[in-house]
Amino acid sequence: MMTHGPLVDPATLPDWLAPLVAATAELDAEVWRRFSEPSGEPREAAVLILLGEDPEHGPDLLFQLRAETGGSHSGQVAFPGGSADPGDGGPVGTALREAVEETGLDPGGVVPVATLPPLFVPVSGFQVTPVLGWWREPSPVRAVDQAESQAVARVPVSHLVDPANRFRVSHPSGFVGPAFAAPGMLVWGFTAGLLTMVLSTAGWDRPWDASDVRDLAAAWRSVGSRGAEV
Repeated sequence: MMTHGPLVDPATLPDWLAPLVAATAELDAEVWRRFSEPSGEPREAAVLILLGEDPEHGPDLLFQLRAETGGSHSGQVAFPGGSADPGDGGPVGTALREAVEETGLDPGGVVPVATLPPLFVPVSGFQVTPVLGWWREPSPVRAVDQAESQAVARVPVSHLVDPANRFRVSHPSGFVGPAFAAPGMLVWGFTAGLLTMVLSTAGWDRPWDASDVRDLAAAWRSVGSRGAEV
């Protein structure tokens, strides 16, 4: 059963976004799974990968820096999202509701354009469905609840694909994975893995030095932020 693909006709979308949305129909869900399938019944969740366009910097993505709460999501840079509620009606509803609650965006300006294969995240026990959104009419955003988020930021795709801002990080647990330096933020863990796959699917990738592996704590210091893998 198809669990991912376009929600709208890609031909109705901007030229920079249409190829990404069209490509979601051909994704191999097995390739997208970094982790094994859950042994029990996972908790459902969704994140909103919101793509807008700035007249000066071109396409961009919306991220939030979560508050330092001491939990498994503490301090992480993440796409807006969270666990499903019974009234959401599916992952698209979950992703939009959570994005509104966390960033204050106007959902009327967001067009859900595709869903990606769900990913199981063992550390949190969630099965996360990424939802691609087109920010057709951008609205002001902010960290709505400081107890949940420290900051909200739009980061240009051109910055994320710049080889100077890409490297890998190593965790004392033995984890080694992709990372991105963004203004005042370090994107790593689940979010960086998901971002890497989105950039590749869109054809926006540029060659970068995957042999550049940095200690996680040093990487945090270099961008002036802290973060935790999800």
